[in-house]
Order: sequence, then structure tokens, then C-alpha cells
Amino acid sequence: MRKIRGALTIISLILAVLTLTTICRAETALNYPDGKESIKNIIFCIGDGMGLGQTTLARMKSAGADGMLCIERMPVIGLVRTHSANALRTDSAAAGTALACGVKTNNKMLGMTADGKKYQTILEAAKAKGMRTGLVATSTITHATPASFAAHVESRRMENEIARQLIAKKIHVLLGGGRQHFLPISDANSKRNDNTDLIRQAKKAGYCYVQTAEELKNAYGPYLLGLFQLGPLNTRPPEPTLAELTQKAIEALNSKDKKPLNKGFFLMVEGSQIDWACHDNDVNNTLRLVLCFDKAVKSAVEFALKDGQTLVVATADHETGGLTINDGSLKGDNLDVHWSTKGHSCLPVPLYAIGPNADMFSGVYDNTEVPKKFAQLLGIKSFPKVMD
Repeated sequence: MRKIRGALTIISLILAVLTLTTICRAETALNYPDGKESIKNIIFCIGDGMGLGQTTLARMKSAGADGMLCIERMPVIGLVRTHSANALRTDSAAAGTALACGVKTNNKMLGMTADGKKYQTILEAAKAKGMRTGLVATSTITHATPASFAAHVESRRMENEIARQLIAKKIHVLLGGGRQHFLPISDANSKRNDNTDLIRQAKKAGYCYVQTAEELKNAYGPYLLGLFQLGPLNTRPPEPTLAELTQKAIEALNSKDKKPLNKGFFLMVEGSQIDWACHDNDVNNTLRLVLCFDKAVKSAVEFALKDGQTLVVATADHETGGLTINDGSLKGDNLDVHWSTKGHSCLPVPLYAIGPNADMFSGVYDNTEVPKKFAQLLGIKSFPKVMD
């Protein structure tokens, strides 16, 4: 059993609340504007490893028992089962494939089933429909969850091949870490085993390429590649925050540029490192990263409320750590936090939604149902779909 007593200093807690929190005290659920429009855009937010224990911890420490995270103010709530094809306890690759392709697969596999069949992802289906597409992550952009929306490989470890597929697919916006997988072997920082220069290829294909927060501010779409670290992001200044990455992705995808014509967009945003903090059973970092993710969700929701044609769905691929809170004060002090594992758990995860037809996401269902619902709302008739 692990206790928070003394783990967070008063100063660090105040700074966390002032700089990160999107908490609302004594406020009810958000209301989407009356007169539902047809869906034009979908923003899919995934807090890797984030279960009810993690969101409860963030809410309690930031605003007490009566506070609310932005994610908790979304009016529609569902509960999602997470098992993979070959295990009760999923990994991020199999869970990501289920959330992207609508099919079960074995742990470690991406975008394909155990029998070797490759399935179209909901992002690829949206792009085939003429929509713009984007991936944002605080891990390497080639990591399991973002990769599951655009790559088809037997192992999540094939990040060099995943990087090649991301550029070849010409996904409009790619923001995250992982520059080492895009650099040619001749570069001392490369982790590739060939001399393919994917950054050069991206520039020739029309991408605006950036590496810093300052460059990101001046970047333009609709094709935008941002690789802010050789490996995963540090998730601390001077890097852009996940909320800033989300805002820039939305700006680029929603731009009025006519090449290609804006027919709506599909954007996946991952708070990747919540999972890593939970693997470490690190209460402080879990709190910080959940609040960072919540602020990114807030950016998506604010856009949706203004736009009127955007669905926002937030969930997790699985829960990590088996986090429970056994006791504490109503103000969030002296919380008695318990971790049951340093791995993933088999618990179902919450799902939150707001926007046109968000009520489709209420209830209890399998993770493979999520992209099927997206496809139905976007008018994509053949999904799941085996690729040629």
C-alpha cells in the first residue's frame, strides 16, 4: 500500500493546480448546442492506461470530492471492455488495433489480425472519404497507440517501418516524438538500419516540418510534421504541451486551405505517458499527466462547442496499475492510494463523449465497437474492412 501523505509538497500541488488543472467546482455536465448538426469532425482522445482510479486521483487532488475534471463534464458516459484476442490483459497494440480497426488481435500486433489479415483503420477510412487526418502523441509518434491508426505490422517494435508507413500514407498532421526513426542511418542520432531520410521525403511531399514549440507556433497546414524529441517527449517546458499540440492539430486540420479541400477531419490525440507513470506506480507523475491530458481534452471540447459539427470521444486503451483510493479527506488531502500491479489490469475503462449523436456511446460494450460507431456516424458502410 502506498500513501500520498508527504509525497506532494504544498508548493508543487499549488503549481500543478494553477498551471494544469481544468477543474470546475460545483458545475454540471456540459451541454452541446441545440439543433444537432451532422457530424463533420471527430476528435478521439486516448489517455493510455487511464482508468477511473486515475481520473478520481486527479480530481480529488486538484479540486476535492465535489470538483470535476473537464473530461467528467462530458455528458455521455460509457464503459468499455479491453481484452485482446489472445489475452484477458491487453497491451496497447492490441487495444489500439481494436479502437482503430474494430477487430480483435493478439498482443503486440498492429493493424492486423493473428491470421495475417490487414484491416483498414478508421483513420484510413476517413482519409479515403476525403477527410483530413491527424495523430498527436506524447510518446514517439511510431509508438503502439498512434501507430495502430495508420500502420499494419506484426510487431509494435517495428518503429522504423511504422515511420515509413506514416509518411507514405501522407497523414496530414503528425505531432509527437520519435525523430530517431525518421533520420537516415548516416545521422548519428538515427535508429534506422537504412539510409532512408523520411524527414526529407516528408518535406518533398509538402509537409511543414518543425522541431520546437516556437516553430510550431508559426507552422501551417494542412500537412504538418512535428518531431520534438529523438525519443518520447519530456512533457515539460520548453516543449509544447499536449493541449498546445492538440490546438495546433485542430487549426491545421480545420484550415480553409483548398489543397486538399476541407471535408472534415479525424484526429486522434494520445496522452501516452499516463501509462508509464502508472507502470512506475508514481502518484505525482500520474496526477500531473492526467491533468495534462484533461487540458488537451478541454481544447478539443472548446472547439467542438464552437463548431457545432464535431464529436469528441475520450477513453483509454486499458487501465494500468490497478489504482484504487481507499481513504482520505473530502478536500483530497491524505489520500490512501493503493497500486495492485506494475502492469496493465483487466478492468474496463470509462468513455466520455460530447457532440452530435454522442448518446450512441453510452452503455457497456467492447472496444471494437468504438470505431464501428465512428464509421456509422461518418457514413462509412464497409467497416471493419480487410485491406487488399
